[in-house]
Amino acid sequence: MGVIHLLPDAVANQIAAGEVIQRPASVVKELTENAIDAGANNIRVIIRDAGRTLVQVIDDGCGMNETDARLAFERHATSKISAATDLYALQTMGFRGEALASIAAVAQVEMTTRRADDELGIRLEIAASEVERQEPVVAPIGTQISVRNLFYNIPARRRFLKSDNAEMRHINAEFLRVALAHPNAAMSLTHNGIPLHMFTSGNMKQRVAAVAGKALAAQLLPIEIETNIVSIRGFIGTPTTAKKSGGDQYFFANDRYMRHPYLHKAVVDAYKNIIAPDLTPAYYLYLSVDPQSLDVNVHPQKTEIKFDDDSAIWQILNAAVRECLGKFNIMPSIDFDTADNIEIPPYMPQHQGEAVYNPFEREAANWRPPSGDFTPRPNAAGWENLYAPPATPRPADAQLAFASAMDTPTSDGSPLFHVGGRYIAVPMRSGLMLIDQRRAHERVQYDRLGAMIRSGRCASQQLLFPEIVAISADDACVVEEMSVELAEVGLEVEHNAEAGQLAIRAVPALINAADVHGLIETLVFDVRNGEADIQNGMQDYILRTLARQAAMPYGKALSTDEMIALYDALFASESPSLSPSGKQIFTIITTDEIEGRL
Repeated sequence: MGVIHLLPDAVANQIAAGEVIQRPASVVKELTENAIDAGANNIRVIIRDAGRTLVQVIDDGCGMNETDARLAFERHATSKISAATDLYALQTMGFRGEALASIAAVAQVEMTTRRADDELGIRLEIAASEVERQEPVVAPIGTQISVRNLFYNIPARRRFLKSDNAEMRHINAEFLRVALAHPNAAMSLTHNGIPLHMFTSGNMKQRVAAVAGKALAAQLLPIEIETNIVSIRGFIGTPTTAKKSGGDQYFFANDRYMRHPYLHKAVVDAYKNIIAPDLTPAYYLYLSVDPQSLDVNVHPQKTEIKFDDDSAIWQILNAAVRECLGKFNIMPSIDFDTADNIEIPPYMPQHQGEAVYNPFEREAANWRPPSGDFTPRPNAAGWENLYAPPATPRPADAQLAFASAMDTPTSDGSPLFHVGGRYIAVPMRSGLMLIDQRRAHERVQYDRLGAMIRSGRCASQQLLFPEIVAISADDACVVEEMSVELAEVGLEVEHNAEAGQLAIRAVPALINAADVHGLIETLVFDVRNGEADIQNGMQDYILRTLARQAAMPYGKALSTDEMIALYDALFASESPSLSPSGKQIFTIITTDEIEGRL
């Protein structure tokens, strides 16, 4: 007997499902796109326990008859294409016939559907690709699919799911992408009985405003251009809306969401020199091209799209964004209409009075000193204490290092001095110690915050007027995901979904309320890019970010007392040599190294 054999259908379906269905968000994406293809005008998405327990999608589309309902769960069964050439003329979202089969292979699925011409609908119950029940039922026009206990028959896959907040963030992202691509359909998202989004049917502008929030929508600039190669319409954000988190970038090709780093660079390049290099502008851009000039069958998730002429679209998109920014006076422009004008110097009246007039000259001539002895007498008593170091107790190693520094004072009598607005120089017997003042201050702030949290006395200042931060719904999910850890460090936030804003009601005592904007953006950016894991060590990450935010900037002038206080606090730390981010804080240049340079 040979060693090659065919896999059972159930096993083959589970393997195929691994590419199409990666998490509950994949189920939401596939089912909502199917509803769009069915011509639905109203789509409801109901989630329970971040999709682990239930993902339910209800639509009022065309529905299916009994035969189609049964065939829909077979692999590669589709109504969208019949030949390979149809792949290059796609007008629908789903076309491979893999979604329902993959979902049914790893979950318990119940579908109820009815067409407008049928008196009764049909209900199917399927588990692990096996049809358990099929019966006629009374049902409204459209389709209702309930997916329960996702990955119940693949425990390993279920264990790899993230926290409820993390999975809900992915679900929210997929839902918003479909909602933005199809503004003509009313859509709603509910989680554990709580409505998260309620979008009414409208046009593109209304849907973008609903997703972006009022604060960001007010800062969006319309863009529209028609060419033989591509039509571009949508909105781009003003430079003031650019941020690190990068959660408001959406590309759509023929009403299909796509990721395209090459075209993303075209947009970012148009903002060159008007925003900081580490910031990303917001945009909602819809591209329309000939279906035969793009390939959407590149990736199982159908989010990567290839165009026949990427470079031409890059140039058109870049020029369109530049023109839009210039039209709204965002980019500097030259007024060529005044190039040939004759410059007429302004009229300067001639002063006919005295060349030099001193109003105090007459009074100075008549001034006489008052009577009495006003000869200053210097009071030199106690002058030696003016530059004495503060009597602050120091640990043994800090006392030894500080004593070494004091043995070799500088010419002005101070043991420490500033170098280039960045380093604190400490003369020592063995040479010269250079301390990076920002990294040292970051270490000190990190230790103080950690001590406060461990003692349960984290200092927090309540704001009289909340600090308002504009935020997208997607970014708000990230913030809510770490709300417990933020509260532990003294940062209280409240999300207003309707206005698209975060209200900051309290901030840690070590930072200013104005700095909280940058803090929120940094936190969201790092979580999105995998630099921070919300499930593991999130509190320590927030502490490090807060310490970095509260650290003094380079170039800040420090007095001698401030340098000594920072020196003392640094060497009182258990880890004075490294910053919380692992960078070296100080170095010692030995006398031999100095002599070798001379």
